[in-house]
Amino acid sequence: FANLFCALLLCCFPITINMDRLEAVKAEVADLKAQIDAIRQEKNDKTMGDVAALSVPLKDIRKPPSIKLRRTLKGHFGKVYAMHWSGDSDHLLSASQDGRLIVWNAKANVKTHAISLRSSWVMTCAFEQTKGNLVACGGLDNICSVYDISQAQQNRTMQELTGHDGYLSCCRFIDDKTLLTASGDSSCIQWDIETGEVLQSFAKHNGDVMSICMSPTDPNIFVSGSVDTTGRIWDIRTGKNVQTHIGHDADINSVHFFPDGNAFGSGSDDSTCRIFDMRCYGEVNKFGTEAVNCGITAVSFSKSGRLLFGGYDDFNIHAWDTLSAGEDHSFELPSPHDNRVSCLGVNPKGDALCTGSWDNYLKVWA
Repeated sequence: FANLFCALLLCCFPITINMDRLEAVKAEVADLKAQIDAIRQEKNDKTMGDVAALSVPLKDIRKPPSIKLRRTLKGHFGKVYAMHWSGDSDHLLSASQDGRLIVWNAKANVKTHAISLRSSWVMTCAFEQTKGNLVACGGLDNICSVYDISQAQQNRTMQELTGHDGYLSCCRFIDDKTLLTASGDSSCIQWDIETGEVLQSFAKHNGDVMSICMSPTDPNIFVSGSVDTTGRIWDIRTGKNVQTHIGHDADINSVHFFPDGNAFGSGSDDSTCRIFDMRCYGEVNKFGTEAVNCGITAVSFSKSGRLLFGGYDDFNIHAWDTLSAGEDHSFELPSPHDNRVSCLGVNPKGDALCTGSWDNYLKVWA
């Protein structure tokens, strides 16, 4: 009996020591976080509006009725879930749960290509930006399908990228040879389009990754937003998560880089849009009012970065002045859609905004 007691004591003693060390480490981490928060609050002595007021007078923002609905793109017979502009700023791609991808000439209001999908449960689409010959889509089938619209047989997939264990929430081309995908399996993957091979995987999120966006100034950097409420900056060269930005209180549904590549905007189910700056490693502005109490599905900056557009679950689209204190929107588009706004984007030239909705329509504003 004495030997058994000694053996049990020896087994339990290291566990007690390890638990004590674990609690000590947790307390140390909590103390460091508190110190970081205190330093951030000390430096956060002014709002963006206060800083902007110290500079030269700001130009007035163009608002409705100067900004008008110019085109209504009709052709889908199911909810529009995603859209993405081409690099030429005239064409755009849309994906709908009617099981079709449509390429539009938005300026002429005509369809140029229509692709029938094997799965109608599509959630994302992407237009290759340099040559404009490739498009991609994915959804609940866990597959990213790539099509070459310059070929005669457009309905035949050029490549099917399989490797995710969850639904495909977002995809973006890095160039005409590589592509990034985000998934409900909490990871992002970089693919070789020609071979279909996984080049590397990015897995630090603790929940579904809902959105990704490539840096407009550095092809090696991208940002991801997740239901774990964090926005993460990744370096493709090292495959590492180089920054993690916190602040949202609910799922992040959309992220988009600021035009200079030094910051990104985000939209969340906590009813706020926010801007996080990579240089100061923190939140620099927050947009939301008590009157707006629904989730944001999509965000996009204007060409200059002065405006941040947000699409909302309550069918509305708000434009926020990024140089304001964020307490009131600059304007909202008049009667944009009759159902949930699912996607939006400003074209590369910056002269048009496209919005897509569950009402089956896409609309172009300028």
